[in-house]
Amino acid sequence: QVQLVESGGGLVQAGGSLRLSCAASRFTYCMAWFRQAAGKQREWVSYITTVGTTMYANSVKGRFTISQDNARNTMYLQMNSLKPEDSAMYYCAAAAEGGSLCSGAEWPYNVWGPGTQVTVSS
Repeated sequence: QVQLVESGGGLVQAGGSLRLSCAASRFTYCMAWFRQAAGKQREWVSYITTVGTTMYANSVKGRFTISQDNARNTMYLQMNSLKPEDSAMYYCAAAAEGGSLCSGAEWPYNVWGPGTQVTVSS
């Protein structure tokens, strides 16, 4: 079973930056970031495939960058120009091994990290 642990969250002012990390025991074919704000449903943020294909939610496109370091088994989410509406618990997720489809929906992902809190003050 893949294991995931996020880090790098914190409190930042609007317009600032944070870099989240997701340490993985190993990568699967599709790794993603999701977030859940208080009182809201969890939403997809971005994903990256083993061949480096990346996709972003419209709300973060142009501000966030997903990447992964295969040597360190670590996935990153660089978040720039942060807004108060980016405040949420951020989760990394790994798609179930043996699959092939990457998606912004939750169904491909069967392993989730505990999350890291991001708070953006106005």
